[in-house]
Amino acid sequence: MTQLTPPALPLADIHLHTEPSFWPLAWGWWAVIIVSLILISLVSYRFRSRHHHLAAKKEALSILKTYRFDDGVTAVNTLLKQAALSYFPRTVIAPLTGMQWLTFLDQQLPLKYRGFVDQQSSWQQGLFSSTPLTEPQFNDCQQQALLWLQHALPAKSNDHSNTSMMITKESSNV
Repeated sequence: MTQLTPPALPLADIHLHTEPSFWPLAWGWWAVIIVSLILISLVSYRFRSRHHHLAAKKEALSILKTYRFDDGVTAVNTLLKQAALSYFPRTVIAPLTGMQWLTFLDQQLPLKYRGFVDQQSSWQQGLFSSTPLTEPQFNDCQQQALLWLQHALPAKSNDHSNTSMMITKESSNV
């Protein structure tokens, strides 16, 4: 018997398709990228603005730490005014002197750190009297100023008109 051979079939070579590319990205990946970029931008903006906002406080703290007994309470008080002007409106801070100023400083602090009004005699003597403060009195005033810079700044609330009204009411009772 004769063996039949099948005729050769005309087959073409097998061509594999190229691997699917990751580019162009699907719309979901574009959304993830855009949201990520927005979040990174917001976080960096908040970080920079917070750093800028705290710059006056950091500067005041570093200057206060350099003050010595010879500089006097006037230098400490001037530094407190400058720091307050960085965080509170000028219309609230500029007119404050004496007891009103000390009351304002105390009002910005939490209750456990208040002490400007209690040390009123030392502050008044150091600012207005020809009799100089003793070194322990100066150190107490400097420590109170340090507490104020650390705990009262930056300003906790934006309702500064209420603060000036409270000071005016309290000063009228004196």
